[in-house]
Amino acid sequence: MDTPRGMGTFVVWDYVVFAGMLVISAVIGIYYAFAGGGQQTSKDFLMGGRRMTAVPVALSLTASFMSAVTVLGTPSEVYRFGAIFSIFAFTYFFVVVISAEVFLPVFYKLGITSTYEYLELRFNKCVRLCGTVLFIVQTILYTGIVIYAPALALNQVTGFDLWGAVVATGVVCTFYCTLGGLKAVIWTDVFQVGIMVAGFASVIIQSAVIQGGISTILNDAYNGGRLNFWNFNPNPLQRHTFWTIIIGGTFTWTSIYGVNQSQVQRYISCKSRFQAKLSLYINLVGLWAILTCSVLCGLALYSRYRDCDPWTANKVSAPDQLMPYLVLDILQDYPGLPGLFVACAYSGTLSTVSSSINALAAVTVEDLIKPYFRSLSEKSLSWISQGMSVLYGALCIGMAALASLMGALLQAALSIFGMVGGPLMGLFALGILVPFANSIGALVGLMTGFVISLWVGIGAQIYPPLPERTMPLHLDIYGCNSTYNETNLMTTTERPFTTSVFQIHNVQRTPLMDNWYSLSYLYFSTVGTLVTLLVGILASLSTGGRKQNLDPRFILTKEDFLSNFDIFKKKKHVLSYKSHPVEDGGTDNPAFNHIELNFPDQSGKSNGTRL
Repeated sequence: MDTPRGMGTFVVWDYVVFAGMLVISAVIGIYYAFAGGGQQTSKDFLMGGRRMTAVPVALSLTASFMSAVTVLGTPSEVYRFGAIFSIFAFTYFFVVVISAEVFLPVFYKLGITSTYEYLELRFNKCVRLCGTVLFIVQTILYTGIVIYAPALALNQVTGFDLWGAVVATGVVCTFYCTLGGLKAVIWTDVFQVGIMVAGFASVIIQSAVIQGGISTILNDAYNGGRLNFWNFNPNPLQRHTFWTIIIGGTFTWTSIYGVNQSQVQRYISCKSRFQAKLSLYINLVGLWAILTCSVLCGLALYSRYRDCDPWTANKVSAPDQLMPYLVLDILQDYPGLPGLFVACAYSGTLSTVSSSINALAAVTVEDLIKPYFRSLSEKSLSWISQGMSVLYGALCIGMAALASLMGALLQAALSIFGMVGGPLMGLFALGILVPFANSIGALVGLMTGFVISLWVGIGAQIYPPLPERTMPLHLDIYGCNSTYNETNLMTTTERPFTTSVFQIHNVQRTPLMDNWYSLSYLYFSTVGTLVTLLVGILASLSTGGRKQNLDPRFILTKEDFLSNFDIFKKKKHVLSYKSHPVEDGGTDNPAFNHIELNFPDQSGKSNGTRL
């Protein structure tokens, strides 16, 4: 799309800033390929040798899911639907507490690498395989969207070739993931979160200068109905209300932070459980900071274009291009700053994609290769892990092509996590919180939850909810130059909310479409989790779940919570599973990492569980 007249364009300094970000990310990967002897074992490659500390892991957790979808999607979300999105601040708090106090203690004390190892220990191989396959499908789909989002912005802002940008992202990510493993992923995330904050800050500061201060921006937002924080309508069909964001958002994001391999792999790479929990709580501050920045950017966007909406006036072709449009508008006199913002969007992508590639490699090696090829040496497994990184990097680039058909990016991304993440979280919650749950209940619950989630999620893509459900706010174009053919005072309600290619138009609305398919996208995860839990409990009770003998290490116990208060005491017990006869020693899960047990950590055998 051509850049509108009067707008800035990319200059040499913008390319320098942008290229600098890519080069530094790649250099970090090269450094960790060789630092400390390089990636000698699969544990070094996938888990950073379990020697990470809280602060870099916390910043990495923040960067991983504050992707380009956040950088581009959230401000346009606030611009069109108002600042009610900031209620997610409460959601993040609940998510972090649940992840740190319910899921982390169980995963950490088992010393596992893949969260899906837990499913075999708690249930059986079949349940583990189902969980692994669902995760792989979910992550590749999501990563496709995340690669496509900034490429779209880059195409809008600079005229860069869209698919050239998609391939560039995938290649850089794959390069440093393959060379440096988890350490490279975490430290590039630390660097990239700094770039993201700098990019946001440049937009907020310049907007405040141009518009006459933050107070003017807030005043414009108030007059335009954007400060709509307290909508307590309990109707689950309304897209965003206080309750859909608190309840639905908590389920959606807990499925990411609590059980998603990309996140869990980070905090269980910490050297102690105290550091792991600390990383989650520090990460909460990072989430709040990024949320504040993106909401302020959305309000600045409205203040700037309150009487001339670029989307309605056809100056941009999609809402996700509004932020790049604003950047070129207000930062054109400052060479390098538009480049900084695009680097900011790209940093979000690189951090998320690298996390996904690393997690996919970990899950494939731990769940699909190690259990069936036990004779492989550590060096071979390390090479296989790197090969998997390359393979998944290529797959994720391919998925970006599908993402180009998905419509509104933020909603599409969270919908995918809801549809697949919800049932998976229900499965883990069943194992950790319900002592009598058995493998039959787990399988039946997972399949039922997945089918129900898929039904509502795909239905909502094909028959999107009507504007009275999504409630887009009024946007004007009366202040634009009269070079457009539209009639004045045209509002967003006359434009479709989503531009999904799967959408069917001019269809007679049925009660199913107006109710079930109009369910808020944030509730997809809630439905999946609760159906999985409920069906799993009933199926377990009816198939003799109460009669099984269960190792208390596989469920959340009172001791797990009380251990928060004795961080200065030393634990003496060493993990040993009678059900998996192996040599003694090592810090990882003995069920699958039998080879690593030949390389005991010199710092003590109970490294994986010491507080």
